[in-house]
Amino acid sequence: LVAVPLRETVRYRDKLSTEPNFNLTMVTNLEQVQNTLSERVAGTSVLVIDNRLGDIHTLIKNLRLKYPHLLIIEIDEEADFSLPGQADDVSNTPFENDELIKKIKTLVEDRRLETLRADSLPSVRSVAKALMQAKGSLAKTRAAVDAIAEMGYDYVAFFNVTPTDPPSMSLVTQVGDEQITRMAPTKLSYDKTIVGWTAQTGQAKIFQKEDELNHPFVARGRFKEGLCVAVGNNIRFGVIMACHNDPERSISTESLLQVELIGAQLASALAREANT
Repeated sequence: LVAVPLRETVRYRDKLSTEPNFNLTMVTNLEQVQNTLSERVAGTSVLVIDNRLGDIHTLIKNLRLKYPHLLIIEIDEEADFSLPGQADDVSNTPFENDELIKKIKTLVEDRRLETLRADSLPSVRSVAKALMQAKGSLAKTRAAVDAIAEMGYDYVAFFNVTPTDPPSMSLVTQVGDEQITRMAPTKLSYDKTIVGWTAQTGQAKIFQKEDELNHPFVARGRFKEGLCVAVGNNIRFGVIMACHNDPERSISTESLLQVELIGAQLASALAREANT
């Protein structure tokens, strides 16, 4: 939900509508903000509100009580620097280097991570420290891949989307037996593999040899089964795939959730890295 003066609506709509994962609603006064929030049955995730609309700070204070999970970004283009106050963040230059879009995505990723409650899983908690210590996007990605491998997976890889025509999935980093890593395909189909499907849908999935959407390592029996999770919600940083070959083990829902949690932590770390 974007609340800005009427003269600013075209600029905001043009800039924000380029994001396919943003479901945009525009209003131009504080009363419309309250009415829209109360009418939206499905709920609103993020409110962007311009301080030129009036006493937005009193409104934000009231919204905090009524909608405790609503993420709020204040727009203050008349100041060089502002503190967010009751808002979650503030933007002084919303369209310079996509500042507003980046702030929205970072807040959403952080909230998703908070909702997943990574702190409830000891094996996942330690990943936060490793991600913090790793410098740069590749090092952070590698730290996450290594952490998942330590959870009992024989092969773990991270892929990103390469904007070719058609798109493809490119191997960024991997960990596993040297004989396996040498054989690993560096490019995968965006439309015909489990990795590409996960990148498109954002859904986590466990897969076995008989599944149509697959990866060559599992499809050809080199591993018993695997899983794929997306890294990033509003912005898709990539996909993590993990496989194992333990005949006595099957990947459980809890195991899938643990990898999802690490993927969410990695997405949050990569979003922050992109904003620095």
